[in-house]
Amino acid sequence: MSITPESTVDPESTVDPSRAGTSRGGSRGGSAGPVTGPVTGEERPPDGRGGRGGAGWALAITSVAAFMAALDNLVVTTALPSIGRDLGGGLADLEWTVNAYTLTFAVLLMFGAALGDRFGRRRLFIAGLSVFTAASAAAAAVPGIDELIAARALQGVGAAVMMPLTLTLLTAAVPAERRGAALGLYSAVTGLAVASGPLVGGSLTEHIAWEWIFWLNVPIGLVLIPLARLRLRESHAPGARLDVPGTLLVSTGLFGIVYALVSTGSHGWTSGRVLAGLIGGSAFLVGFVLHELRAERPMLPMRLFRERAFSGINAASLLMFLGMFGSVFLLSQFLQIVLGYSPTEAGLRMLPWTGMPLLVAPIAGYLSDRIGGRPVVATGLALQALGLAAYALVLEPDMSYAAQLPALILSGIGMALYFAPAASLVMGSVRSSEQGIASGANNGLREIGGTLGVATLASVFSSQGGFGSPQEAADGVVPALWIGAGAVALATVAALLIPGRSAAATRERQVG
Repeated sequence: MSITPESTVDPESTVDPSRAGTSRGGSRGGSAGPVTGPVTGEERPPDGRGGRGGAGWALAITSVAAFMAALDNLVVTTALPSIGRDLGGGLADLEWTVNAYTLTFAVLLMFGAALGDRFGRRRLFIAGLSVFTAASAAAAAVPGIDELIAARALQGVGAAVMMPLTLTLLTAAVPAERRGAALGLYSAVTGLAVASGPLVGGSLTEHIAWEWIFWLNVPIGLVLIPLARLRLRESHAPGARLDVPGTLLVSTGLFGIVYALVSTGSHGWTSGRVLAGLIGGSAFLVGFVLHELRAERPMLPMRLFRERAFSGINAASLLMFLGMFGSVFLLSQFLQIVLGYSPTEAGLRMLPWTGMPLLVAPIAGYLSDRIGGRPVVATGLALQALGLAAYALVLEPDMSYAAQLPALILSGIGMALYFAPAASLVMGSVRSSEQGIASGANNGLREIGGTLGVATLASVFSSQGGFGSPQEAADGVVPALWIGAGAVALATVAALLIPGRSAAATRERQVG
């Protein structure tokens, strides 16, 4: 990856020279590699074990918290028909139960990371976790669809503060020589959460009640909050200050765009509300970029996007989530409404796709360490695109499960290969003091991709078909799947822009 003298030396760093290492993971081809831990102003236990700040505790706490936040992205998809029957509302309202979460999550992720850098990552992590837990309880007890949408939005606020700080806290706690393995496990857990959402949601909905997809978070959150206080070390970014103008510009811009996207299903792409959101949001984001180029302490340094590794993995993440989220949103309903599966049966039949990270992620992590992150991610995205295309080719109103299985397996292997090295590629593409905001930016782009995927594919589905009859449903889902496959294929191209291990090592030697 490209490393300039500007990005190699952190003028504010006070890292002990005896523990200093390269601040990038390029020499490991995208794994976290020998990355110097974020400057925290506090000493870390030299062995990374035991007591506050121990690597094991940090991995367990941050992985479980990230699992909860990621699970809630898709856990409601298989519960949507049941929620609709109990609380009322049409397709647009059901979309909002998914998108209200991703709206606040995407808009506030970078702000949450900046707050943690400034006021303390552990402190803000606990605050975000507390809000998320309380909002989950509220979502489980709502009397109507409007209240559920509001509670989901509040869940997104808590997750936006909590989620980007999980990676930063984990990276700070794990010694450099073990960081790649820790990030691989973290990524596998997070990927499993995203993937298992439909099965968890379907099982709880059918065998208990849909409310339990939210009650599930409450005891877990109540256990994690004191553990985080006792077992995680506090850390700050050196000299961090809140970029208030940048925060307002990026938050307003993201809100305008994401709100417009989630409104397309009920208002159409050419409505005044949608066009105003897209145009106004884009204008605010342009203003944010211009401000960040001139700011003395920018929230998101624009020079990061000059790094092919950072730009490539973020573009790939956005496009991958666009194709995957939109496809899962439609397929989970198609399996129940058209093919007649129960919520649990629908989740189980998607398991070859959604459960594959559990089996393949360790292999993907091993391959990433051996040959670098780029080929693993690119191969995974290519397989995911092929899987969605194969599903589009066989999808019919009376299709058998045997016809679906090859497409599900291809998609599952592809998703697992993507998730395992993705976090290491993100964290290894920036210097250590910028890992918090890099994590927030990557998570924000993924959420925007997911929201765009649900909005775009649902819009295609509505324009080409509908749930009026099985044939109409198939006529709507098939073109939507082709668009999803195309988006993930573009993500493959973006991943290939990431420098390989040999190119990164050569560049580092030239700079050195």
